[in-house]
Amino acid sequence: MSATTGELPLPLAGVTVLDLSRVLAGPYCGLMLADMGADVIKIEHPEGGDDTRSFLHPNLEGISTYFLTINRNKRSVALDLKAPAGKAAFLRLVANADVVVENYRTGVMERLGLGYEILKAIRPSLIYCAISGYGRSGPNIDVPGYDPIAQAEGGLMSMIGEPDGRPMRVGPSVVDLVTGLYAAQAVAASLRHVALGGEGRLIELALHETAMNMLANHGGGYLMTGRNPTRTGNANQVAQPADVYEANDGPFVMACITQAQFVALCNDVVGRPELLTDERFAKGAGRLTNVADLGRILSELFANEPRDHWISALRAAGVPAGAVATVAEALSSELVAARGTLREVVHRSAGPYRALMTPARLHETRPLPPQGAPELGEHTRDVLTTLGGMTEPEIDELTRAGAARQAP
Repeated sequence: MSATTGELPLPLAGVTVLDLSRVLAGPYCGLMLADMGADVIKIEHPEGGDDTRSFLHPNLEGISTYFLTINRNKRSVALDLKAPAGKAAFLRLVANADVVVENYRTGVMERLGLGYEILKAIRPSLIYCAISGYGRSGPNIDVPGYDPIAQAEGGLMSMIGEPDGRPMRVGPSVVDLVTGLYAAQAVAASLRHVALGGEGRLIELALHETAMNMLANHGGGYLMTGRNPTRTGNANQVAQPADVYEANDGPFVMACITQAQFVALCNDVVGRPELLTDERFAKGAGRLTNVADLGRILSELFANEPRDHWISALRAAGVPAGAVATVAEALSSELVAARGTLREVVHRSAGPYRALMTPARLHETRPLPPQGAPELGEHTRDVLTTLGGMTEPEIDELTRAGAARQAP
């Protein structure tokens, strides 16, 4: 696939990524690299492929929407890495690749004879990105890791939910997604190092460590002061009023963070200037201490008008605000249409579907025409021929032996 359309080439044009990962964290890393122009080749087992191919609730024409979402703009090669012939074919691909991404448990690739040291000997400039639950050292090296467990053990769940309610996890698998982003950033930085004449390297990411990094200022606050953060529901923990409020037709969020914004809220939005001289609310520290009292006052005011009224008034006054949208409302908004955030993608079997484009917009660079997620083994023959240098008879023998698969 061409990655040089538009005025400037995409920054990762010419980079070849062999992606052995499944489900979300690794494939999301691959998606980010593909959107930047890399040729991302999914290496999948001939029987079943990526686990998400079988996640059929919901599906589009019998094809997993999970898989379609995360794997567009990629190619698929179906190889059995446990079969000697499949392993040999993969090693021929490694000889001409720039990046390998995998998310097996630590030690699996080594047992297959495909660990970093072996691949590095074949391709010294190779960047090898290993994603796991707990990393390649420490007491949990053999423990499988999943996003909900990382959200729990990393401290995130303890901060999500109402103060007197149960801990909650974020609906989307945010630890997987952020791990994929960290991985893509580290791969891109390492590619620059190699381009400047440097050597390849091993990159390691652990879901557990991603979750703790996502604590950001809350984690830093504990490390510096010993104060353990707790759940505050939708309320902001560092400034108020900033919460979810109910208008007379639905909820909206307001984030009144600065003193100037609070002044504008009182004077220009709700018409209650006396709040500015109330000792409970005059300063930010007081508003945090007396957040319940302030919330009751504002909630009574906001209940008198529809949320569009309040959102317009708040934005006019320079106070950030927005409706609490459902997924359907968010993806159908005028803003999404105006920005061209969605593009149509065509899949060989499922037909056309809409997909979210990467939020990183490279100006003076036309993005790749989006291609649908590949069918299992759709590009096996092409990749083994062009990247692996294999002959047609060699590929035919691979497929006859069950070590490879070519989609019809």
